[in-house]
Amino acid sequence: MDLDAYVNAKRPSWDRLETLTRQRRLTAAESDELIDTYQRVATQLSVIRSSAPDPELVGYLSALLAKARNRAAGTRVGTWSALGRYFGRTFPAALYAMRWWWLTTLVVSMVVTVALGWHFLEHPRVESAFGSAAEIEQLVNHDFADYYSEHAASAFAFRVWSNNFWLAAMCIAFGVFGFPVIIVLWQNCMNLAITGSIMIRHGRADVFFGLITPHGLLEMTCLFVAAGVGLRVFWSWVAPGDKPRLQSLAEQGRAAIGIALGLVVLLGITGIIEAFVTPSSLPTWARIAVGVAVWVGFFVYVFVIGRWAHHEGERGDIDEADRDFYAPSTV
Repeated sequence: MDLDAYVNAKRPSWDRLETLTRQRRLTAAESDELIDTYQRVATQLSVIRSSAPDPELVGYLSALLAKARNRAAGTRVGTWSALGRYFGRTFPAALYAMRWWWLTTLVVSMVVTVALGWHFLEHPRVESAFGSAAEIEQLVNHDFADYYSEHAASAFAFRVWSNNFWLAAMCIAFGVFGFPVIIVLWQNCMNLAITGSIMIRHGRADVFFGLITPHGLLEMTCLFVAAGVGLRVFWSWVAPGDKPRLQSLAEQGRAAIGIALGLVVLLGITGIIEAFVTPSSLPTWARIAVGVAVWVGFFVYVFVIGRWAHHEGERGDIDEADRDFYAPSTV
């Protein structure tokens, strides 16, 4: 297909759709025209994707269609509809499409953490490198448990959320370089292994697992998702396949941003659990049960809802303006 000729032929429709989208008031006839033009442009975008995918043109038309859809539905309705579509289809489908990246990151990180923890338990002298005997005793008997209750719950929830999202954002934002993601994962594994080994050696395994499990299951999973997505972005330009490197990187970058927005909510949930459930007076089994239930719910969300939405995307049963968020992740 001659892309330049096609663009010249269809440009009037795109300009007209943009004009209608920007108008503050539309007559009944203009509203009908907006919907008809939207449908034509969506079809044209599909043709461009399949015949001559130009990243800039695809991005322009996708953004134009998104604005037109919101304009047709009304700002408030469009916003809530888009939000529902994102959490009901786009976000879980993106997580499912990226599943092998973050599941591999999760498994490898857990294996490394357990191996490090076992090494530290087998070599007690390593403990002295992380603090004096008095500092270790303070951590075991006071600091570890007090950390979860020394601040007001609401302020602590925000502090936890902001810290965790910062780590996740670093994994995604610097994922293009690859190495920073490995550093974040390694530091996380080291911190978890050394703290766990110290608590276990001093007979406080029940306190360690009782406090870290309720929020830690989902919290760590979110970090592994962010790291896996970041590594996928890195791999998109290292091994782009049959696509130009910039196109492959741009597609994975858009998918990564889409997942990052969803992680804001998931990490908010972990912050609430860490602030209100972890230090609560509930029995240990009940606190752990809350964490396990939320964690299992996440996997159901990904592998039931996400799998269904992902297969809908493969069949083409999605809005063209939404395709960039998760179709590229199927590579």
